[in-house]
Amino acid sequence: MTTKKTDQLKTWNDGFGNIYCSSNEPERIVSWHSNPSKPTFTLPPGAVDAHCHVFGPMAQFPFSPNAKYLPEDAGPEKLFALRDHLGFSRNVIVQASCHGTDNSATLDAIRKSNGKARGVAVVDPAIGSDKLAALHEGGIRGVRFNFLKRLVDNAPKEKFLEVAARLPKGWHVVIYFEADILEEMRSFIDAIPVPVVIDHMGRPDVSQGPDGKDMQAFRSLLESRSDIWFKATCSDRLDAGGYPWADFVRSVAPLVADYPDRCLWGTDWPHPNMQDDIPNDGHLVDIIPQIAPSSALQEKLLIMNPNRLYWSDQ
Repeated sequence: MTTKKTDQLKTWNDGFGNIYCSSNEPERIVSWHSNPSKPTFTLPPGAVDAHCHVFGPMAQFPFSPNAKYLPEDAGPEKLFALRDHLGFSRNVIVQASCHGTDNSATLDAIRKSNGKARGVAVVDPAIGSDKLAALHEGGIRGVRFNFLKRLVDNAPKEKFLEVAARLPKGWHVVIYFEADILEEMRSFIDAIPVPVVIDHMGRPDVSQGPDGKDMQAFRSLLESRSDIWFKATCSDRLDAGGYPWADFVRSVAPLVADYPDRCLWGTDWPHPNMQDDIPNDGHLVDIIPQIAPSSALQEKLLIMNPNRLYWSDQ
């Protein structure tokens, strides 16, 4: 679904060197379900949606001119309504790439959450200690390094390591990459001096199954450091078979079982760039008991682990 964009932005960079003006800007996209089902699985009290985003509202928080996609507004009110509809208690809001290094929209959503949200920022590696302290005060507890070339133009590893060494106490680094570059990422990950969270398990090919090369390579990464965490997320992105995402469940459930103290889960709402195959968030929640079948695993995945990372100071 798309909605025609008006002239709210004066220019738009499509990421390929083309600058658009208001007369020929691209359409804004909607990537979230308009009426997600109520999950049949009842989340345990205190459950955390540990990976979600906000978009805008653009009139208040303009998108980066270097953004690779231009979404419709999906602000905190929509996010918190979804939180309540699905049965979550808290959110971890991850800075979306369309907002670049301006974390104002994320901070605004945290501020409006009444203590029910924390966040992960994207920062300029040259950021000063005073600005990092301000982000901490605003509820940020980590920084994200994105290595997906279709989303970012530059991912300077040396500069990322420099800022990772200056993070406030208790912060971690979130890394987003695809499975085909895992091996070349290993030395960079080894050098990060704080805990590491891998977004979406580094996007393995789940059709290979739990013993496939992608999942085995990811297990090798987890074994290399005891402070590497992962998000058992994005069945809709990783499993081309569609709901109920059987390949995802088959590949990921053993990972959650073997590393129960290092896994997180989140909706990924509002599902950036999924406008052509929008997932039902109720269905996403309904596969949780398939990848974490016991109440003990569910409590770790949804409550204990995200609280250790994001609310340890409470």
